[in-house]
Amino acid sequence: MSGTSSAKSRLTALKADVPAARKTRRAKNPTVALGPRFEKALLFAKRQHAGQTRKETTVPYLAHLLAVASLVLEAGGEEDMAIAGLLHDVVEDCGGAPMLREVNQRFGPEVARMVEGCTDSFTLPKLPWRYRKEEYLRRLQGKDRQTRLVSSADKLHNARSILSDYRVHGERVWERFAGKREGTLWYYRALLDEFQRHGPARLTDELELVVKELERLTSRAISAPSKSESIAKAKRRSAAR
Repeated sequence: MSGTSSAKSRLTALKADVPAARKTRRAKNPTVALGPRFEKALLFAKRQHAGQTRKETTVPYLAHLLAVASLVLEAGGEEDMAIAGLLHDVVEDCGGAPMLREVNQRFGPEVARMVEGCTDSFTLPKLPWRYRKEEYLRRLQGKDRQTRLVSSADKLHNARSILSDYRVHGERVWERFAGKREGTLWYYRALLDEFQRHGPARLTDELELVVKELERLTSRAISAPSKSESIAKAKRRSAAR
């Protein structure tokens, strides 16, 4: 009986500890509450980007904004950061500097600060591509942790989309981008280097995997002979026989 009583006592003590442990875990990793502001931001983004699609596809642009907000939340971002994820392109693609003022009025200075930090163009028409990217990399160096997280979520989803499309379309995918193959690869490698300057992070580590795979596939495609070259070589071999 004494053994049974002792076992029951230990079981009771263990059960008593479980809720305390759960409370501790919840305190360390509280659930992010997405309230009416997030819903308003989602509707605002949907309206502003209405009719827009991802480059050379039929995919609604909203899909990218939702993906960025999701990555932000998965990486531990708070509601304001998720809202910035939804709105990170609204200035660049939907009105320039006046739109940034509207974001500030509707969603507050914290969201506006992060959206500004994810924007590489405040004017229409946009300045030349290379200049905008170099300037953005320079500005990114001084941005806070929250802005950098939203930016890295944006770049990660973009890079994943490029990689996915590259596997389907091959080298033709670079025709969609102003920087073409060399410029686009340079930009994502430079972004990765800048994000890594602040140490390892979940989204940065994922971005590194994608960038390296893009570089690997591209280098293999460049080194491989083209179809026309292969045909020409085959003809020369046939003629030499």
